[in-house]
Amino acid sequence: MPKIHDLPDGKHVFFCPGCQCGHWAEDGRWTFNRDYDKPTFSPSVLVNYLPDSPKPRCHSFVTDGKIQFLSDCTHELAGQTVDLPDW
Repeated sequence: MPKIHDLPDGKHVFFCPGCQCGHWAEDGRWTFNRDYDKPTFSPSVLVNYLPDSPKPRCHSFVTDGKIQFLSDCTHELAGQTVDLPDW
């Protein structure tokens, strides 16, 4: 089952279980291994929401279909590695 959804503008979206929403990586800024079942993006994906947003800061590596949340995340999955959910 694919883990990635492609957008028409060249962005690749994955569902983040920490934030409970999609995060994207864009061609040219991130490399993508083109494996939709075990995706890898490089470098890390950093999402900083606006200060008044209920969403947290999220910083992760997506490697071989797993998402490694770094310790600077502000959600409950900080410091954990989990399987990337199906899109």
